[in-house]
Amino acid sequence: MKTEKDLIQVFQRDAWMMEILAAVQSLELPDWWVCAGFIRSIVWDMLHGFEARTPLPDIDVIYFDPSHLEEAVEKRLEETLRRRMPDLPWSVKNQARMHLVNGIAPYLSAVDAISKFPETVTSLGITLDGNDNIVLTAPWGVHDLLHMQVRPTPYFAESKELAGIYEERMAKKQWKNVWPHVNIARVL
Repeated sequence: MKTEKDLIQVFQRDAWMMEILAAVQSLELPDWWVCAGFIRSIVWDMLHGFEARTPLPDIDVIYFDPSHLEEAVEKRLEETLRRRMPDLPWSVKNQARMHLVNGIAPYLSAVDAISKFPETVTSLGITLDGNDNIVLTAPWGVHDLLHMQVRPTPYFAESKELAGIYEERMAKKQWKNVWPHVNIARVL
């Protein structure tokens, strides 16, 4: 795997990933993406040659719908996904309201929100187009993901406060314990 196209081809052949994407697509959400650790973990598992998938703490589903900002809507969507695929840890968030939770300026779209995730290796999303083909968004590219180099996104690198959040996440996540070939950049 060397390019975004290579990643898309790998994902398109993965029946489990396609089933997850189809489940989310069935919700008919505006501007929806399955993102972050879901993609990162699968790629790093492959790059490490793991036979089994690393268990996911959650499957992040995001969308952008400024007309329905209630958290209860997200919880109903999670429940719908749980009924369809009950053994998965679904997490659904409307990015049109997450700026309120995060105390920052409003996002313009789901992709804008993805661009402001903490690390370049989690600043990724996949969705399905009208022909059930995978579309990948990677605002900061896939180089860091494919080279297992963790660094903050430019958004998180721009202030000492956000850089501190990045550092706290790295200490908490302990990714090197799971994927030993990962290199984590320190910013403070």
